[in-house]
Amino acid sequence: MVRFLSRRAALAAAAAALWGLASAASQAQAPASSAFPKQTIKVVVPYPAGGATDILARLFSQKLQEAWGVSVLVENRPGVGGTIGNNAVAKAAPDGHTVLMAITALIQQPPLMTLPYDPLKDFAPVSLVAKVGSYVVVPQNSPAQSLKDLVALVKANPGKYSYGSYGAGTSSHFQGALLNLQAGLDMVHVPFQGAAPLITNLVGGQLQAAFVDSASGRAHLKSFRPLAVTGTQRMAALPDVPTFQELGYHSFDPYGWFGLLLPAGTPEAIVARYAEEVNRILRLPDVLAKLESMGMVPGGGKPEDFAQTLRTDAGIYARIIKDANIKLTQ
Repeated sequence: MVRFLSRRAALAAAAAALWGLASAASQAQAPASSAFPKQTIKVVVPYPAGGATDILARLFSQKLQEAWGVSVLVENRPGVGGTIGNNAVAKAAPDGHTVLMAITALIQQPPLMTLPYDPLKDFAPVSLVAKVGSYVVVPQNSPAQSLKDLVALVKANPGKYSYGSYGAGTSSHFQGALLNLQAGLDMVHVPFQGAAPLITNLVGGQLQAAFVDSASGRAHLKSFRPLAVTGTQRMAALPDVPTFQELGYHSFDPYGWFGLLLPAGTPEAIVARYAEEVNRILRLPDVLAKLESMGMVPGGGKPEDFAQTLRTDAGIYARIIKDANIKLTQ
């Protein structure tokens, strides 16, 4: 009996030793991401505080901090069209503790300027956070009741029509240039420093047309008349306004987007964890309500989905910039 127990004890001891070796080997092979996060997370916003990008970053950061139990801070790094903040993240350690809340401009800029980073190679896409469409609008007193009317008016009055955008090298600039190109128009581009002064001048009658994103224009829909919307489907808030695609125009499909990216080289496990968290946050009722109040559509999806969006949109905008001969000095 004693000899039997000793043998069983010996077997148990041997099993324990083997288990300990296996556990140690498993821990030695575990990816560095298993200890993530281990310090404060910094969400870089490449634009000033108070804008839509900043609001989304702070909303996301709050939810992330609650879920992961670490400090999540928003750092505004504005300047040079967002390139300063973008570059800070591109050059950051790829350990998951520095994140970028980017917008469409990230992939629109390469054909227009020399950048210290490659938007498609120096970042690891995580997920789309939100997207917005845009519309071409005219003042309420405009005789144009449709896009067809606007095109006819511009052609009948050469050199007399202008369109406003919220800045040179922005989506609204590209959309106006694209309409000029495809419809054979000569509307003069008038860039403003942001959407607020653009809308003020449009409503005040200083502009004959403008391209406005739905987040900026949502509160002013009664002050102007939308004639056509970008994107692949009509907007829920404007079910009677056709898409450019329906009206026979092309390359107006891309939405403006806000998305989360990490430095290239970040472990896949960390990228996947962020993506999972973004998708969870975007299902929260208070987050959905906030996005809806801002005129935005929630994003989500897998990292590879966002990566494909970046590549597709980059190609479309590069073609528009080349075909319309768009320059930042324009």
